[in-house]
Amino acid sequence: MSTRTKLQKGIYVVIDPVVRLFIRAGLTPNAVTVIGLLLNIGVAIIFIRGAEEGNRGDLTYVGWAGALVLFAGLFDMLDGQVARLGNMGTKFGALFDSVLDRYSELIMFLGICYYLVGHHYFFSSLFAFIALIGSMMVSYVRARAEGLGIECKGGLMQRPERVVTVGVSALACGVLSHWMGGDYKLFVPGVSFHVFETMSIFTIPITIMAVLTNITAIRRLYDCRKAMTDRAVPASNIFSGKVNTWLLVALAAGSALLKG
Repeated sequence: MSTRTKLQKGIYVVIDPVVRLFIRAGLTPNAVTVIGLLLNIGVAIIFIRGAEEGNRGDLTYVGWAGALVLFAGLFDMLDGQVARLGNMGTKFGALFDSVLDRYSELIMFLGICYYLVGHHYFFSSLFAFIALIGSMMVSYVRARAEGLGIECKGGLMQRPERVVTVGVSALACGVLSHWMGGDYKLFVPGVSFHVFETMSIFTIPITIMAVLTNITAIRRLYDCRKAMTDRAVPASNIFSGKVNTWLLVALAAGSALLKG
């Protein structure tokens, strides 16, 4: 059992009492999914308000948005558990969950990009957009592969990892800004620009995520190609075997006719 699976099961042990409470309250998995979407809309609103009302050194909005990202992320786990423990799982529910998860992620990144552009973090906003592209492609490759009958769940940056990366880094940025100062900058002698600032606590993980999400998407694509190739090889061997059998039969028949 992988570390990721063990951690996931440990989280389920903690949230299962909440799941049972939701079931007793009559909440359906789809309702829990909608709540998660609404919370992510709240995340985008906080980032947008931070861009419009806050100043560049005020990272309080980033911290609150990060906390809400993590809280909304719990509902990604809760809806699936409500479906399993409440025996309410349906094919449409799985589709509904997947679609709303994509909307949630797109809306969250909309808020992040708006905030970064609003406070003139141009390169960071570019990497946030690349992270968004990678996130969508990770999910798309899996969905397309499963549509072709191939299981495709591997990689470093699946949705839980993305939620934790964004949420923890944003929350840490907001909290540490009260200690470091929102406008802290680190300069290195001989370098004309600062190499680190308080906002980097949030933007560096986003940059790393931009790289790793796209690597994950490409890796999944490679794994799918390998699975398709492996699946095709036995079929070709079977075909070759049948051809060889028929050739032997034909040769034997021809030999019998010649002798006759």
